[in-house]
Amino acid sequence: MIVGVTGTNGSGKGTVVDYLVQKGFAHYSARDFIVEEVQRRGLPVNRDTITVTANNLRELHGPAYVVEQLLARAGETRGDVGIESIRTVGEARVLKASGAILIGVDADPALRYERAVQRASVTDAVDFDTFVAQEKRELTSEDPNKQNVLGVMALADYTLHNDGTLAELHAQVDEVLQEITK
Repeated sequence: MIVGVTGTNGSGKGTVVDYLVQKGFAHYSARDFIVEEVQRRGLPVNRDTITVTANNLRELHGPAYVVEQLLARAGETRGDVGIESIRTVGEARVLKASGAILIGVDADPALRYERAVQRASVTDAVDFDTFVAQEKRELTSEDPNKQNVLGVMALADYTLHNDGTLAELHAQVDEVLQEITK
């Protein structure tokens, strides 16, 4: 089984994938893949260089390039796979065409910002206004090579609302997994 995970910044995509890993899934991260390329290019790792590099990779190789590469890596894995941070409609379509289930994750913006600050990633060291501006840039785009989180969320087979506890989020994931395996 392949499960793709998309969602807004700080919504809990990584938490969903961490839980899938606890359930035996292998984890493949679009962000980690792009960060590898940012580092190869000798650029500083921050949200802007990650976004620009991802967009450049898609312009050079096609809108689904990142997911195609992760699917190729996942093809070497036996068992279930979670692919985290689907950001373009092309990526979502390629995943779904491969038989994957796509899960969207969302939460209240203030809560998502609080979570982003708590995880203290280099890409999250911003104030709330910058967080909102960055997200606005990533939510929609007519350019197939750029992030379109709302477009991807519209293609999700399931949407999890992560405004509660970790146990509540895990319960939602369990419900989806039960439904998928019926």
